[in-house]
Amino acid sequence: MATVLALEGISKRFGAVQALTDVDLEVNEGEVVALVGDNGAGKSTMIKVIAGVGPPDEGTITWEGRRVSITSPSDAQALGIATVYQDLALCDNLDVVGNLFLGNELTSTAVLDEVSMEKRSRDLLHTLSIKIPSVRIPVASLSGGQRQTVAISRSLLGEPKVVLLDEPTAALGVEQTAQVLDLVERLRAQGHGVILISHNMVDVMAVADRIAVLRLGRNNGFFDAKATTREEIIAAITGATDNAASRRDRRLSD
Repeated sequence: MATVLALEGISKRFGAVQALTDVDLEVNEGEVVALVGDNGAGKSTMIKVIAGVGPPDEGTITWEGRRVSITSPSDAQALGIATVYQDLALCDNLDVVGNLFLGNELTSTAVLDEVSMEKRSRDLLHTLSIKIPSVRIPVASLSGGQRQTVAISRSLLGEPKVVLLDEPTAALGVEQTAQVLDLVERLRAQGHGVILISHNMVDVMAVADRIAVLRLGRNNGFFDAKATTREEIIAAITGATDNAASRRDRRLSD
């Protein structure tokens, strides 16, 4: 798989606070990379660096083999990086079509082209196998999982190569979480690189190909999801080899 996005030696400071120190991360085509770590590990700062919200103080960013500078969200979008934040930024008073094209409305002779937007919305949701009663249903009436899939779908209208998902299953139920994880797998199958930020190790182990652990603003391990265990990941996150998860796993194996 070709490497789409690579970050090397990324450091970021906020005044006297060193948020990131010499951090590396890369994502390939058709790959899900989970970025995990405890609160304060630097995940949010990495999101901002990749999305162009907070450019790094040091380090290099490479896109498809060439060095680039991401100093604003528009830089990231122009490259092909889409970010779906945890708050989703959906408008409850608009329907699915209105949310998908918010700020990027299609027009014909200076009039909104509702027919074309509705068709593109249907085609996009169909391609992603997203089941919603109608693209004209208000977003406020959708479940949490459906709202999340609408937000992810909106990010794909610009045909990005890398999709950054910030805690996409937070506060979702079991069925809704399954909907979102299914969508993550379909993004991978379609060749998108996905960076998944999550605290949920079950979700991470279910869909990730590789797992990158941040601890105190530094890399603390890269793991092949198929060749590691949840115990190893938690140990890397906490910096401790003996924790509640490892003790529980030992009890279950006895």
